[in-house]
Amino acid sequence: MTRSEFVALLTSRLEGVSRDKVDQAVDGIFSRIASGLAAGNRAELRGIGSFGTRQHTAHQGRNPRTGQSVAVRAKRVPFFRAGKDLRERVNQPKK
Repeated sequence: MTRSEFVALLTSRLEGVSRDKVDQAVDGIFSRIASGLAAGNRAELRGIGSFGTRQHTAHQGRNPRTGQSVAVRAKRVPFFRAGKDLRERVNQPKK
């Protein structure tokens, strides 16, 4: 599901709320999660999972096209860990 499909779904389920308002709310939620991650915090959505960051150390990489050695800087990367409820729901047998 894309972001626009998500906004359309929420708009259809929330009577009396305009698409613009729903779009602003979704944008605000995603923006808040992103700024929290940038500040080094976690974001948890109960029943769904949590967003966090992991530290990757600097290392020597290789350019796959030329084979030349390249220095890769240390960086933090975002990750998502699915919660127990989401994992169980995804792994339910189909009816």
